[in-house]
Amino acid sequence: MRHPVLLAAATALALLVITPAQADPKPIKRVDPVYPAEAARAGTSGFVEVEYTVDASGKVASVSVLNAKPARTFESAAVKAVKQWQFAAGAAGRGKTRLDFTL
Repeated sequence: MRHPVLLAAATALALLVITPAQADPKPIKRVDPVYPAEAARAGTSGFVEVEYTVDASGKVASVSVLNAKPARTFESAAVKAVKQWQFAAGAAGRGKTRLDFTL
């Protein structure tokens, strides 16, 4: 006699083994951000956390800022840099990264 609960559990376990969790896509070309001149003159350091979407051709389709400290200092440089990253074709997906700005 088959047990529906055991069958469902076995099926779920098999799916976990067959389809591993996807990691963030890894860039094959990474462009570092340009340190903003005003922040450099002021001796300001900080970070920007961004989320990006990669299309099927390996290009960054969109970038959004998740967090930044200090606010409105490094976001533009971070977004501009990440938009230039390139990924392997077929690496479509979403990723997150943190860019640190230190002198």
